[in-house]
Amino acid sequence: MAESMIRIEHLSKSFGKTEVLTDINLEVKKGEVIVVLGPSGSGKSTMLRCINLLEKPTGGHIYIEGEEITDPKTDVNKLREHVGMVFQQFNLFPHLDAKKNVMLAQRRVLKRSKEEAEENALRQLDRVGLLDRADFLPAQLSGGQKQRVAIARALAMDPHIMLFDEATSALDPELVRGVLDVMSELAEGGMTMVVVTHEMGFAREAADRAFFMEGGVFVEEGTPSELFDHPKSERTKDFLGNIK
Repeated sequence: MAESMIRIEHLSKSFGKTEVLTDINLEVKKGEVIVVLGPSGSGKSTMLRCINLLEKPTGGHIYIEGEEITDPKTDVNKLREHVGMVFQQFNLFPHLDAKKNVMLAQRRVLKRSKEEAEENALRQLDRVGLLDRADFLPAQLSGGQKQRVAIARALAMDPHIMLFDEATSALDPELVRGVLDVMSELAEGGMTMVVVTHEMGFAREAADRAFFMEGGVFVEEGTPSELFDHPKSERTKDFLGNIK
């Protein structure tokens, strides 16, 4: 049996009186790629943010590599070191060039030397095809390049798990492919990934399992071919029919 990397048990999340997630259960094994689909407001991003406690769950338990991140006694920052997250917006520091953006957390969180952080930053920028942009400021980069710098920054922390929250939705269509290619290479390399996306092609190609979410619950799950080609739920059929 593959090692459990993420386990979610009976997760719920409310904002005031509005329940956004209801009794979510999910287990992600080592090297598995999970894609979560669904309309805006269905709870996808909230679930992702709960995994590393950027949002605090109202109820339930979340385990990262067997350790409960929702236990008040857990050192959350220590566990987060192993979970990389890429957001819809790139969140780069505008005054730092690409290389220094990738170096910063390595220096502050992992306490790496300047030389070690710089060497790793250049290695990760090369990995995402941006070694020639290492000295460029974010304002000098395209949206797709900024997102690839954000991925390089996450990878520089040597994560065991990568979370992607609509990583391509803020990009112009012609810039999406480069980011998806990097994500596909990570998937092929055995990275454990949970991906919230509307990119059906990526979901078909890269995912081991796909989940359709609406109203804060998983409506349906299966392999990509089961979900896309033979959806059981009428709601899933309607959703997929509208975005194909």
